[in-house]
Amino acid sequence: RDLRERAWRLFVDRGERGATDNHPVMSEILALRAERATLLGYETHAHWRLENTLAGTPQRAMELLEAVWTPAVGRVREEVADMQALAQREGEQISIEPWDYRYYSEKVRTERYDLDQAEVRPYLQLARLTEGMFWVAGELFGFDFQPISDVPIFHPDVSVWEVTDRNSGRHVGLFYFDPYARAGKRSGAWMNAYRSQERFDREITTIVSNNSNFVKSRPGEPVLISWDDASTLFHEFGHALHGLASNVNYPSLAGTAVARDFVEFPSQLLEHWLETPEVLERFAVHYRTGERIPDELVERIQRAATFNQGFATTEYLASALIDMRLHLAGDQQIDTRAFERDNLAELGMPSEIVMRHRSPHFQHIFGSDSYSAGYYSYLWSDVLTADAFEAFVEAGGPYDAEVARKLIQHIFSPGNTVDPAESYRLFRGRDARVEALMRKRGFGS
Repeated sequence: RDLRERAWRLFVDRGERGATDNHPVMSEILALRAERATLLGYETHAHWRLENTLAGTPQRAMELLEAVWTPAVGRVREEVADMQALAQREGEQISIEPWDYRYYSEKVRTERYDLDQAEVRPYLQLARLTEGMFWVAGELFGFDFQPISDVPIFHPDVSVWEVTDRNSGRHVGLFYFDPYARAGKRSGAWMNAYRSQERFDREITTIVSNNSNFVKSRPGEPVLISWDDASTLFHEFGHALHGLASNVNYPSLAGTAVARDFVEFPSQLLEHWLETPEVLERFAVHYRTGERIPDELVERIQRAATFNQGFATTEYLASALIDMRLHLAGDQQIDTRAFERDNLAELGMPSEIVMRHRSPHFQHIFGSDSYSAGYYSYLWSDVLTADAFEAFVEAGGPYDAEVARKLIQHIFSPGNTVDPAESYRLFRGRDARVEALMRKRGFGS
């Protein structure tokens, strides 16, 4: 436990003191941002950054964050109680501290759900799941994917598919997939648009790619991935479909060139189709026996999906709220240490958790302007995601043709040519409701 605490403190105190103390430069960045906002005629940096977003104003973003904060903290209390009880059963006379949270939460997860990723992985073959996401695109978008080899590639690992419209045979674009890790390749998973769709001067189709860092298997053996990696596979493919379905005149408005609090919506939404019975029955099959993944195992995965959501949501919300409050402070001089401490105390931050990204190493908001006053956008997109998928559920299922048609017409195709709030209302018939997010995260109806 002492070693856990030492490792935890080294991690959360990055940029806190000494030669790597980032607080002075953070205060300078905040002051310069406030000065720029004033020169541009805005009340604060946050007001400037959110003007062309789905939220529209900092107040609307804060309302969402604060609405989710109370149930998330309530769930943390329950999670801590479960961990405390388990520690006591094991004879540990301790109080749960931040450096204990992940350790004991995994013990609770194992005890409660008996879920081992090693049990899931044999059913999740990368090649079969790639076929599965193409199948979903066919069912929802009417796209067909045909492998081709007569186009340039930048590495032998890369595969390319021509995408066509199933009904008309029209060429839609090209989809590149670069799945494996290698020296010099950046980490993580992402989508690129090498060429955006447009028809400004003439019809130009898009070229998109998905990029991952899966580890190659031995020759002749399939690449097996985790459930989380499978979700990420579908997530990035959602971005690719956003590019492929684009139907605009100007390339600067095409595909994923939308507001930051809207761009993750299509990708997060597509994750839901991984766990549909239609995909699992066809594509989640054991790499040796060919048997489909058992229903009982899928049920355990789904039950565990909301496990530890108190921790995950609260640590995220704390960072998002501090980000927004820092950038709503205007031209006042900010002592960033005191600001973080005092605001977390005012919020009632549970003592067993710290911010996902503490201020002195919060690169999202201090590395560039990109996510400054914008870290809320992950939650905003997830509200849309949860509410939009319920539209399919209400219509009878995730492959309802009419809901899919409206999704393509109003969400995936218009790019940034329509105000995203209006796009969503055209799709759903109303604004998104936060209650769907609460249900998705297991915070009650």
